[in-house]
Amino acid sequence: MSAERALRQPFPSAEGPEKKVMVGGVPVSTLSLDALINKMVRDAPLRRMQKQPPLLVFDCNGQGLSMNASDAQFRADLAQADLIHADGQIIVIASRWFGKTPIADRSSTTDMFIDSLVPAAKQGVRYYLLGGEEKVNAECAHRILEAAPGLELAGRRNGFWSREDEDAVIEEINATAPDVLWVGTGKPREQAFCVRNRDRINAGWIVTCGGLYNYVTGDYPRAPMWMQKSGLEWLHRMVTRPRQLAWRYITTNPHALWLIWKHRHG
Repeated sequence: MSAERALRQPFPSAEGPEKKVMVGGVPVSTLSLDALINKMVRDAPLRRMQKQPPLLVFDCNGQGLSMNASDAQFRADLAQADLIHADGQIIVIASRWFGKTPIADRSSTTDMFIDSLVPAAKQGVRYYLLGGEEKVNAECAHRILEAAPGLELAGRRNGFWSREDEDAVIEEINATAPDVLWVGTGKPREQAFCVRNRDRINAGWIVTCGGLYNYVTGDYPRAPMWMQKSGLEWLHRMVTRPRQLAWRYITTNPHALWLIWKHRHG
């Protein structure tokens, strides 16, 4: 973990929470990874204690750009986010090519989650893990409690439920009142769930996280750091999981690049 963090070289950027840059038609926060984590650890418990509506935090990568342009419902849900962070390196690179205010560095959801564990444990920030297969969700919970002694896990639940069961899922979450609810059910389901239930969920932040739990458990391998930094992590994912991801990247990556070029002037 520390070795990977040492290899990151953030691009200088203003850290104000109001700073955003348009990338491929999506307004993305310029916050650095560290600034995003600090904001979450500080802000999430306060919002929950003050009974403010939870902050919706969504991610942006090439797939997200493509879906935003081609899926009207996903676009409407994404527009409800309070903060959209740069999950994909291509988003950071595009902001440096065409943006007036470049994004500080990549804030992949996996890094955001893992790097936040110790600060969250120190500050008593309580997490709830929603999503993934039961075995994966349980193993992820076990691993993070080992990695960050003192971390408070408010609760956890797998990502398999029907719309008829959704009320019960919300009640289960609210009974634990987490500071941060991590929702990992994949695009576009996780965004739709968050937007649909935002006003009913008792949490400080709601953060979408896709296949995060599988990366924490090691079921999905991370790419080498040089591939992450050069924007090629998608290639590593496609090679290691071709049946699940090849078609996605073949179709969405060219579309995302075209959208970045199309919206290059904002």
